[in-house]
Amino acid sequence: MSKLGNLGARLHRGEIGYDFVKNRKIWYGISILITITAIVGLAVRGLNMGIEFQGGAVFTTPKTSVSVSQAEEYAEEASGHDAIVQQLGNGSLRIQIAGIDTGQADRINQALAEDMKVDAEKINAELVGPSWGEQIANKAWQGLAIFLVLVVIYLAIAFEWRMAIAAFVALIHDITITVGIYALVGFEVTPGTVIGLLTILGYSLYDTVVVFDSLKEQTKDIGKQTRWTYSDIANRSINSTLVRSINTTVVALLPVAGLLFIGGGVLGAGMLNDISLSLFVGLAAGAYSSIFIATPLVADLKEREPQMKALRKRVLAKRAQGADQGETVAVDGAGEPLADEPEDAAPAVVGPRNQPASRTRGRGRPSGKRR
Repeated sequence: MSKLGNLGARLHRGEIGYDFVKNRKIWYGISILITITAIVGLAVRGLNMGIEFQGGAVFTTPKTSVSVSQAEEYAEEASGHDAIVQQLGNGSLRIQIAGIDTGQADRINQALAEDMKVDAEKINAELVGPSWGEQIANKAWQGLAIFLVLVVIYLAIAFEWRMAIAAFVALIHDITITVGIYALVGFEVTPGTVIGLLTILGYSLYDTVVVFDSLKEQTKDIGKQTRWTYSDIANRSINSTLVRSINTTVVALLPVAGLLFIGGGVLGAGMLNDISLSLFVGLAAGAYSSIFIATPLVADLKEREPQMKALRKRVLAKRAQGADQGETVAVDGAGEPLADEPEDAAPAVVGPRNQPASRTRGRGRPSGKRR
């Protein structure tokens, strides 16, 4: 078995583990810091909205020897607006200018033809009206809002309202960070960006639901025992699915990284940046939030219940009693004492289990002399 596979098996059996729930304030602080940075970037720099959202024109020229930088200068001089120029595979150029109307587009077309020494009739101009772009933006926000509402309703029915709240917070966390990164980097926001956002939200939700499902299964009849608190079980639910979450995230990030760094950076296919950046940042943020935010937040909310408070008191009292009597107590990944685990208990985040002493000295033979 590989080292990672062996680690995953030991995590699942509860032989090793890390106390994510105990250190939750650290993860909350990191998330708050990143979120504040994203919000500041969004407020200061704003989003670079594509022409699909604010209107404009796209000019596609025939094959030309004009460089991308020269075409940007020509387009900005002719329009008075910032221009985005991309070189296509056949040697032609794609010039995108936002915030212009039909009358301006005709004048810009003529100016580009003169500066680039090409026939004006061979320049293909596509116009997007600002009203149509506004409608697209509104539909995108409506779709995102409907998605979030349906997610909360489903999780509240399938699990409980506390898990629904935790998942909602994790999703908002992922959206805010992704949008903030777009503002800081300055990449253009297009319909592909919206598609990428919805994709990573679905992925993040899937990863969170896997942990929630394990937590729901292991907390059945939790009040009938005095060995584990709700936080203990939440912690071992994270650990038992930790390697799986890491594996799926890495596998998902590899092709997205190829799109972003090789396709968009090395090959210059700028059209890939709008969707690949949202996928890359969102997948990483979603994996982080499902492990460090969602489940610890559920444990926080559950531990406020009177029933869970009473259970914690009973568990801690039993552990203290066992320590006073000098019993050997298993410990979790952070070195905290835990109660002895019954043979049929679910995997826990504990240290090596103590082996019971042998009841006989030989196999099927008593220790005394045979008469």
